[in-house]
Amino acid sequence: MTPTPHPLVSSAPALRPALPSRAGVSLKSQHFEDILASDPAVGFFEVHAENYMVAGGPFHHYLSQIRERYALSVHGVGLSIGGEQPLDGEHLERLAALLERYQPHAFSEHLAWSSHGEVFLNDLLPICYDDVTLDRVCAHVDQVQSRLQRQMLLENPATYLEFAGSTLDEASFIGEVVRRTGCGLLLDVNNIYVSCINHHWDAQAYLRALPLDAVGEIHLAGFAEDRDAAGDRLLIDNHGAPVDDAVWRLYQDALQLIGPCPTLLERDNAVPALAVLVEEAQRAQALLDACRPARQQVHA
Repeated sequence: MTPTPHPLVSSAPALRPALPSRAGVSLKSQHFEDILASDPAVGFFEVHAENYMVAGGPFHHYLSQIRERYALSVHGVGLSIGGEQPLDGEHLERLAALLERYQPHAFSEHLAWSSHGEVFLNDLLPICYDDVTLDRVCAHVDQVQSRLQRQMLLENPATYLEFAGSTLDEASFIGEVVRRTGCGLLLDVNNIYVSCINHHWDAQAYLRALPLDAVGEIHLAGFAEDRDAAGDRLLIDNHGAPVDDAVWRLYQDALQLIGPCPTLLERDNAVPALAVLVEEAQRAQALLDACRPARQQVHA
């Protein structure tokens, strides 16, 4: 399926550079000084937008210097794209100011909801995949892209339950949002694996059903494991462990389908030393490098 460009997206400034097709890591405050001192060999850094929605302070002091040396991706966690209520206009304005300030190479958000009324829940909650929700999500994506005048990458979620009222499967829902709005896809390979284990889906079939020609960035992360009430495996997307071998294998499958793509190693909990994150990113970089000649031979 080829996404139809949305008129609001196609009218946005055309000279926005894309992220390099290299491996990057999450930017964490405990690593600021180490990064500036050592210039680690990574392709880009990614930050959570909500951590930088202030006018000044140490976070901006360091990010400004790091942005001069590296490509930057901004990842939002608070827009509540799937929520029933209208988007928070003040939050969107703060986001627009942040993107204007740093001119990142990519911006992404989650296919989830996290607020209702005046209550903000520090979680990314699932949505019902039906026509009503589809219309609402598309309207929210249109609003964001119109205000920001840039394409947004929408991340496939990690979920732990399904709605009985869903009339579309998850991959089809995402594909339809991409087609209607012209947004891109942030392909979270760990989320695919987590959701497919939790719901007993076929990960390969899910991957191939997504609009892979719209992928602008890939995420890799670790998960925690538990057991549900029936004794089955229950995976939790906690970003607190190294990438699992099964996720690495699924990542290789994704690269064979879409080719080299900017890839982020996410770590938000139990954050190790910078050198440990860079080493894991280098594993992704090796797979990216190996993918290039393999695909060139296929298309020769």
